[in-house]
Amino acid sequence: MFNKTILVGNLTRDIELRYTQGGTAIAKTAIATSRKFTSNGEKKEEVCFIDITFFGRSGEVANQYLRKGSKILVEGRIVFEQWVDKNGGKRSKHSIAVESMQMLDSKGDSQQQAPQQEQTPQYKPRNDRQSTGSYGSQAPVTRENIPKDNIPSIDISEDEIPF
Repeated sequence: MFNKTILVGNLTRDIELRYTQGGTAIAKTAIATSRKFTSNGEKKEEVCFIDITFFGRSGEVANQYLRKGSKILVEGRIVFEQWVDKNGGKRSKHSIAVESMQMLDSKGDSQQQAPQQEQTPQYKPRNDRQSTGSYGSQAPVTRENIPKDNIPSIDISEDEIPF
């Protein structure tokens, strides 16, 4: 089976970072995505709010560089969470377990949010884990180190952009 989701949107709240007893970071937040469309000649917008969870080093990076309102692209898988609430009722929801992310704020925007921190354009954990359980680091992808002939052109109207 195939379970892959790609979302582009803005964070709806600051990240909540916690650690497991084993020392693995778990960072939780939510993303708002929107879709603009025309119905019966009237322009409309549909907004969707989705909880997202980062694990390991990507959670620490997200907590360090992202804030409420940050634009981000996340790629991950849909997970079904179940729990029992305080009143003993069964609760459930779908959320996204983030496997990779790309920060979409321009450098100037991120410096206004957090001037003491340096912007990292992209972080994607490696699939191979080291014996310590930590993810290896990967050099960030920037426009300067992408070959010019490798950038695809996208034919999309402004009404289709979700932000």
